[in-house]
Amino acid sequence: MKKLINIFLCVCLLSTGVLASTGTKRIEWYYNPTCDNTRPSGAVEGHFLDEYGGFYIGPDEKSVYLTFDLGYENENVKKIIDTLKEEDVKATFFLLRHTVVNGEYLDSIVSDGHLCANHTSHHKDMTKMSDFESFKEEIEGLEKDFKEKTGKDLAKFYRPPCGAFSEQNLKWAQELGYKTVFWSLAYADWDEKAQMSPDAAINKLLSRMHNGAVILLHPTSSTNAKILGEFIRTLKSQGYTFKTLDM
Repeated sequence: MKKLINIFLCVCLLSTGVLASTGTKRIEWYYNPTCDNTRPSGAVEGHFLDEYGGFYIGPDEKSVYLTFDLGYENENVKKIIDTLKEEDVKATFFLLRHTVVNGEYLDSIVSDGHLCANHTSHHKDMTKMSDFESFKEEIEGLEKDFKEKTGKDLAKFYRPPCGAFSEQNLKWAQELGYKTVFWSLAYADWDEKAQMSPDAAINKLLSRMHNGAVILLHPTSSTNAKILGEFIRTLKSQGYTFKTLDM
Protein backbone atom coordinates (compact mmCIF):
# COMPACT_ATOMS: atom_id res chain seq x y z
CA MET A 1 0.00 0.00 0.00
CA LYS A 2 2.83 2.43 0.87
CA LYS A 3 4.45 1.73 -2.49
CA LEU A 4 1.20 2.47 -4.31
CA ILE A 5 0.77 5.73 -2.40
CA ASN A 6 4.32 6.84 -3.36
CA ILE A 7 3.67 6.03 -7.02
CA PHE A 8 0.41 7.98 -6.89
CA LEU A 9 2.15 11.01 -5.34
CA CYS A 10 4.88 10.97 -7.99
CA VAL A 11 2.29 10.89 -10.80
CA CYS A 12 0.43 13.82 -9.26
CA LEU A 13 3.60 15.86 -8.83
CA LEU A 14 4.67 15.22 -12.39
CA SER A 15 1.27 16.22 -13.71
CA THR A 16 1.50 19.58 -11.92
CA GLY A 17 5.05 20.16 -13.06
CA VAL A 18 6.59 20.06 -9.60
CA LEU A 19 8.96 17.26 -10.52
CA ALA A 20 8.89 17.84 -14.27
CA SER A 21 10.26 21.36 -14.11
CA THR A 22 14.03 21.36 -14.64
CA GLY A 23 14.54 25.05 -15.35
CA THR A 24 15.90 24.29 -18.83
CA LYS A 25 12.59 24.03 -20.69
CA ARG A 26 12.55 26.28 -23.76
CA ILE A 27 9.88 28.97 -23.64
CA GLU A 28 9.01 31.26 -26.53
CA TRP A 29 7.90 34.68 -25.38
CA TYR A 30 4.42 35.86 -26.29
CA TYR A 31 1.91 38.32 -24.93
CA ASN A 32 -1.87 38.42 -25.12
CA PRO A 33 -2.77 41.68 -26.93
CA THR A 34 -5.77 43.76 -25.95
CA CYS A 35 -7.61 46.40 -27.94
CA ASP A 36 -9.10 48.48 -25.14
CA ASN A 37 -5.91 50.05 -23.75
CA THR A 38 -5.75 47.53 -20.90
CA ARG A 39 -2.40 46.01 -20.04
CA PRO A 40 -1.72 42.60 -21.61
CA SER A 41 -0.56 39.46 -19.88
CA GLY A 42 2.58 37.62 -20.95
CA ALA A 43 3.87 34.08 -21.43
CA VAL A 44 4.86 33.90 -17.78
CA GLU A 45 3.69 36.09 -14.95
CA GLY A 46 4.42 37.23 -11.45
CA HIS A 47 7.28 35.79 -9.45
CA PHE A 48 8.70 33.77 -12.36
CA LEU A 49 10.10 36.90 -14.00
CA ASP A 50 10.38 39.03 -10.87
CA GLU A 51 12.58 36.46 -9.15
CA TYR A 52 15.24 36.88 -11.82
CA GLY A 53 14.90 40.59 -12.53
CA GLY A 54 13.06 40.09 -15.81
CA PHE A 55 10.15 42.11 -17.17
CA TYR A 56 8.06 42.75 -20.28
CA ILE A 57 6.05 45.80 -19.27
CA GLY A 58 6.74 49.01 -17.37
CA PRO A 59 4.86 50.61 -14.47
CA ASP A 60 1.13 51.27 -14.85
CA GLU A 61 1.54 54.90 -15.82
CA LYS A 62 1.21 56.95 -19.00
CA SER A 63 4.65 56.13 -20.34
CA VAL A 64 6.06 53.92 -23.09
CA TYR A 65 9.46 52.41 -23.87
CA LEU A 66 10.57 52.28 -27.50
CA THR A 67 13.02 49.43 -28.07
CA PHE A 68 14.68 48.39 -31.32
CA ASP A 69 16.35 45.05 -32.07
CA LEU A 70 19.17 46.00 -34.42
CA GLY A 71 20.11 42.77 -36.17
CA TYR A 72 21.56 44.29 -39.34
CA GLU A 73 21.63 47.65 -41.09
CA ASN A 74 19.97 49.18 -44.14
CA GLU A 75 18.83 52.66 -45.17
CA ASN A 76 15.79 52.45 -42.88
CA VAL A 77 17.98 52.41 -39.78
CA LYS A 78 19.25 55.92 -40.55
CA LYS A 79 15.68 57.11 -41.15
CA ILE A 80 14.64 55.72 -37.76
CA ILE A 81 17.58 57.40 -35.99
CA ASP A 82 16.88 60.71 -37.75
CA THR A 83 13.19 60.58 -36.81
CA LEU A 84 13.98 59.89 -33.16
CA LYS A 85 16.26 62.93 -33.15
CA GLU A 86 13.66 65.13 -34.86
CA GLU A 87 11.00 64.08 -32.34
CA ASP A 88 13.42 64.38 -29.39
CA VAL A 89 12.74 60.83 -28.25
CA LYS A 90 15.28 58.46 -26.73
CA ALA A 91 15.01 54.72 -27.33
CA THR A 92 16.79 51.52 -26.36
CA PHE A 93 18.75 49.65 -29.04
CA PHE A 94 19.50 45.96 -28.50
CA LEU A 95 22.72 45.31 -30.41
CA LEU A 96 24.57 42.35 -31.93
CA ARG A 97 28.30 42.01 -32.47
CA HIS A 98 28.36 42.88 -36.16
CA THR A 99 26.23 46.00 -35.60
CA VAL A 100 28.77 47.07 -32.99
CA VAL A 101 32.01 46.13 -34.73
CA ASN A 102 31.04 46.92 -38.33
CA GLY A 103 27.91 49.03 -37.94
CA GLU A 104 27.71 52.37 -39.70
CA TYR A 105 25.24 53.96 -37.29
CA LEU A 106 26.56 53.04 -33.84
CA ASP A 107 28.24 56.42 -33.36
CA SER A 108 24.96 58.22 -34.07
CA ILE A 109 23.02 55.98 -31.71
CA VAL A 110 25.51 56.62 -28.91
CA SER A 111 25.99 60.35 -29.53
CA ASP A 112 22.23 60.93 -29.72
CA GLY A 113 21.91 59.55 -26.20
CA HIS A 114 20.04 56.32 -26.87
CA LEU A 115 20.44 53.42 -24.48
CA CYS A 116 22.54 50.56 -25.88
CA ALA A 117 21.75 47.08 -24.58
CA ASN A 118 22.65 43.44 -25.15
CA HIS A 119 21.10 41.17 -27.79
CA THR A 120 24.07 38.72 -27.56
CA SER A 121 27.10 38.52 -29.81
CA HIS A 122 25.82 36.13 -32.47
CA HIS A 123 22.01 35.84 -32.06
CA LYS A 124 22.13 32.17 -31.08
CA ASP A 125 19.34 30.22 -29.42
CA MET A 126 20.46 30.77 -25.84
CA THR A 127 18.27 27.93 -24.56
CA LYS A 128 20.66 25.51 -26.25
CA MET A 129 23.53 26.69 -24.06
CA SER A 130 24.17 23.79 -21.71
CA ASP A 131 26.74 25.54 -19.54
CA PHE A 132 27.11 28.93 -17.93
CA GLU A 133 30.44 29.72 -19.60
CA SER A 134 28.96 29.50 -23.11
CA PHE A 135 26.08 31.76 -22.09
CA LYS A 136 28.49 34.18 -20.45
CA GLU A 137 30.69 34.35 -23.54
CA GLU A 138 27.76 35.43 -25.72
CA ILE A 139 26.87 38.20 -23.27
CA GLU A 140 30.26 39.44 -22.14
CA GLY A 141 31.75 39.17 -25.63
CA LEU A 142 29.37 41.89 -26.78
CA GLU A 143 30.20 43.99 -23.72
CA LYS A 144 33.88 43.84 -24.63
CA ASP A 145 33.29 44.76 -28.27
CA PHE A 146 31.06 47.69 -27.33
CA LYS A 147 33.58 48.98 -24.80
CA GLU A 148 36.42 48.77 -27.31
CA LYS A 149 34.37 50.52 -29.99
CA THR A 150 32.81 53.31 -27.93
CA GLY A 151 34.72 53.52 -24.64
CA LYS A 152 31.39 53.12 -22.86
CA ASP A 153 29.64 50.31 -21.01
CA LEU A 154 26.60 48.51 -22.35
CA ALA A 155 23.47 48.98 -20.27
CA LYS A 156 22.69 45.85 -18.27
CA PHE A 157 19.55 44.91 -20.17
CA TYR A 158 19.43 41.68 -22.18
CA ARG A 159 16.90 40.58 -24.79
CA PRO A 160 17.01 36.89 -25.76
CA PRO A 161 17.25 36.29 -29.51
CA CYS A 162 13.78 35.50 -30.92
CA GLY A 163 12.38 35.76 -27.39
CA ALA A 164 13.48 32.18 -26.61
CA PHE A 165 14.46 31.60 -23.00
CA SER A 166 14.45 29.21 -20.08
CA GLU A 167 14.34 29.70 -16.35
CA GLN A 168 18.03 28.80 -16.29
CA ASN A 169 18.74 31.56 -18.83
CA LEU A 170 16.98 34.09 -16.62
CA LYS A 171 19.08 32.99 -13.66
CA TRP A 172 22.34 33.14 -15.60
CA ALA A 173 21.54 36.61 -16.95
CA GLN A 174 20.82 37.80 -13.43
CA GLU A 175 24.14 36.38 -12.23
CA LEU A 176 25.83 38.51 -14.90
CA GLY A 177 24.04 41.58 -13.57
CA TYR A 178 21.39 41.76 -16.29
CA LYS A 179 17.66 42.30 -16.38
CA THR A 180 16.03 40.20 -19.10
CA VAL A 181 13.67 42.32 -21.20
CA PHE A 182 10.79 41.03 -23.31
CA TRP A 183 7.96 43.18 -24.74
CA SER A 184 4.25 43.93 -24.39
CA LEU A 185 3.65 45.39 -27.85
CA ALA A 186 4.97 44.36 -31.27
CA TYR A 187 3.82 43.36 -34.72
CA ALA A 188 5.20 41.38 -37.68
CA ASP A 189 7.73 43.92 -38.96
CA TRP A 190 10.96 41.91 -39.26
CA ASP A 191 10.68 40.57 -42.80
CA GLU A 192 11.53 43.32 -45.26
CA LYS A 193 9.96 41.26 -48.05
CA ALA A 194 6.61 41.03 -46.24
CA GLN A 195 5.95 44.47 -44.83
CA MET A 196 2.56 45.49 -43.48
CA SER A 197 1.08 48.62 -45.02
CA PRO A 198 1.78 51.81 -43.04
CA ASP A 199 -1.92 52.39 -42.26
CA ALA A 200 -2.44 48.81 -41.05
CA ALA A 201 0.72 48.88 -38.95
CA ILE A 202 0.04 52.15 -37.16
CA ASN A 203 -3.60 51.18 -36.55
CA LYS A 204 -2.52 47.86 -35.03
CA LEU A 205 0.05 49.51 -32.78
CA LEU A 206 -2.25 52.29 -31.61
CA SER A 207 -5.17 49.95 -30.99
CA ARG A 208 -3.02 47.85 -28.66
CA MET A 209 -1.37 50.73 -26.81
CA HIS A 210 -1.35 50.62 -23.01
CA ASN A 211 0.34 52.11 -19.98
CA GLY A 212 3.95 51.06 -19.54
CA ALA A 213 4.18 49.49 -23.00
CA VAL A 214 7.56 48.03 -23.88
CA ILE A 215 7.39 48.35 -27.67
CA LEU A 216 9.54 46.09 -29.83
CA LEU A 217 10.26 47.37 -33.34
CA HIS A 218 12.88 46.51 -35.94
CA PRO A 219 14.66 49.59 -37.35
CA THR A 220 15.29 47.84 -40.69
CA SER A 221 11.56 47.88 -41.44
CA SER A 222 10.55 50.23 -44.26
CA THR A 223 7.08 50.50 -42.74
CA ASN A 224 8.49 51.54 -39.38
CA ALA A 225 10.64 54.16 -41.09
CA LYS A 226 7.48 55.60 -42.66
CA ILE A 227 5.21 55.56 -39.60
CA LEU A 228 7.55 56.29 -36.69
CA GLY A 229 7.13 60.07 -36.71
CA GLU A 230 3.35 59.90 -36.85
CA PHE A 231 3.30 57.13 -34.24
CA ILE A 232 5.39 59.18 -31.81
CA ARG A 233 3.40 62.37 -32.34
CA THR A 234 0.09 60.54 -31.86
CA LEU A 235 1.25 59.00 -28.59
CA LYS A 236 2.46 62.39 -27.36
CA SER A 237 -0.95 63.90 -28.22
CA GLN A 238 -2.55 61.12 -26.15
CA GLY A 239 -0.46 62.10 -23.13
CA TYR A 240 2.23 59.41 -23.25
CA THR A 241 5.82 60.16 -22.34
CA PHE A 242 8.77 58.25 -23.75
CA LYS A 243 11.34 56.63 -21.50
CA THR A 244 14.38 54.40 -21.87
CA LEU A 245 14.59 51.17 -19.90
CA ASP A 246 16.91 52.69 -17.30
CA MET A 247 14.42 55.41 -16.30
